[in-house]
Amino acid sequence: MSKKTVKVTLVRSPAGTRASHRATVLGLGLKKIRQSRELEDTPAVRGMITKVSYLVKAE
Repeated sequence: MSKKTVKVTLVRSPAGTRASHRATVLGLGLKKIRQSRELEDTPAVRGMITKVSYLVKAE
């Protein structure tokens, strides 16, 4: 049985945003614009995506 994943892509630069939002983007493993990561779909990851929803795109 495979675990559900969510694909997260950084679409805007975190420069000029709150320090906690920049840390959240790094916590998601995103460093460059248009970089994508496949992450396990957990409530913690969903919360991080929601926090920086204006910077990332989730699929």
